[in-house]
Amino acid sequence: MRRVPAWLLLVLFFTLAATPRLGASPPQSGWNFSDEEAAPSWTDDLKDQAADLTLFSAFAVLALVGFFRKSEILKWITMGIAVIYLGFIRSQLITIVNVFGLVVWNLPVFRHNMTWYLFAGFTLVTTLLWGRVYCGRVCAFGAMTQLLDKVVPAKIRFELPRRIEQRANYVKYGLLGITVSYFLITRDISIYRYVEPFWMFSLQARAGMWLGLALLLTATVFVRNLYCRFLCPVGAFLGLLSNLTVFRIKRWSECNSCKICEKTCEWGAIRGPRIVASECVRCDDCERLYADKNKCPHWLILKKKQTTG
Repeated sequence: MRRVPAWLLLVLFFTLAATPRLGASPPQSGWNFSDEEAAPSWTDDLKDQAADLTLFSAFAVLALVGFFRKSEILKWITMGIAVIYLGFIRSQLITIVNVFGLVVWNLPVFRHNMTWYLFAGFTLVTTLLWGRVYCGRVCAFGAMTQLLDKVVPAKIRFELPRRIEQRANYVKYGLLGITVSYFLITRDISIYRYVEPFWMFSLQARAGMWLGLALLLTATVFVRNLYCRFLCPVGAFLGLLSNLTVFRIKRWSECNSCKICEKTCEWGAIRGPRIVASECVRCDDCERLYADKNKCPHWLILKKKQTTG
């Protein structure tokens, strides 16, 4: 009998060893590591964002409680927290970049940005229900300038004539249109740095931009809420939405002739018997006057009728 060559035996051995066994399942990957990490689940993403979701929810509740109670103290507390928490800690504001994303429907991934969606949803819903609540007490930059206004001596402030003020209000709408048009043509979002100063909370900018911010804040000392009233494109966008507001400020019949609230309004939103929804930030000043039975002519007239009747 001829002997089988050794090299042929080796070839047969390795061929059989490499042949998969009957019923054996093929490996799922080339490496088949047993300790490979699984992709994060929705539960994992929710846990990672739970702290931010809780903190913003608590802040939103505080803002709404102050709004419904018409509490001036709670309003200032809310704005102080907005500057510290939403501004310097989180650097989270509604910006023109968000408007860009909405226009072209390029929004963040929900599961990774739940807090942002809660924030944006809160802003949208409150605007449609009551008006520019966001501008009046939630926006960190607007809150900062309003707090600044409280410490600025009134004697150095310059009040714009009503005619100029009402025309200057349209500037922000022009800036909104120009900025959105520029984005749609170029798809360049970097223009946001030149139309809104919200980058300041990140404390990162070039020297020229800090100089421009210093000039803006200096001008704000003399003209109250300058940026928010006349220059903010986000305020213009929310102002347009405010025309759809469901629950508007109640007015008395005496408002047709009374000028108390019109003179008190720091936003130029009251014009005779009419409140301009797109300019009103629901600061509560006029509503507190409506409820004051010792100042509002509506209650004084009723009191007089009761005493003479």
